[in-house]
Amino acid sequence: MSLRPDLVECWVFRVPPPVSADDPRTEAERLEILLIRRAAHRIFPGLWQCVTGGVEPGEFIPAAAMREVLEETGLGPDEIEAFYDLDQVAPFYDEGSDAVVVSAIFAARVRPEAEARESWEHDGLRWVPAAEAPRLAIWPSYAESVRRVREQLLDPALEPWFRLDADGRRIARRPTA
Repeated sequence: MSLRPDLVECWVFRVPPPVSADDPRTEAERLEILLIRRAAHRIFPGLWQCVTGGVEPGEFIPAAAMREVLEETGLGPDEIEAFYDLDQVAPFYDEGSDAVVVSAIFAARVRPEAEARESWEHDGLRWVPAAEAPRLAIWPSYAESVRRVREQLLDPALEPWFRLDADGRRIARRPTA
């Protein structure tokens, strides 16, 4: 049996360059996560979160994640360096629908100088150090997503296994011969 998620999440991140040749910080220490704050007219007003949205009927799930990134942040193909499947889903109870809903989780690495813009759905956005993101974005699955970005996507040996092409297909899945 296959399961289509109700939602997609996409963790947008960047790694600024060292501030100087003497900057001792690692890539993981320079890692910044984009958090966006839900506007007062939405459910969970004031919640800091990643890009989140629904999957439209017939829409390819990774394409839904990329569409939501563009709609909610203005970041598109010119700013996105790499797109990933975090190999993570998050089921949770939603009292509005009185059902367990499922979210498929992705990540997008953007250029270090990329700047996002707010959408009508949000009233704030900010780049935060990865170490601070779980404190601001409170759901437990969010902390796990940030950990995966830091530990898997910044590791050159592991990163290729999670990378998707522009069509949302896992690159490592393709036969090499």
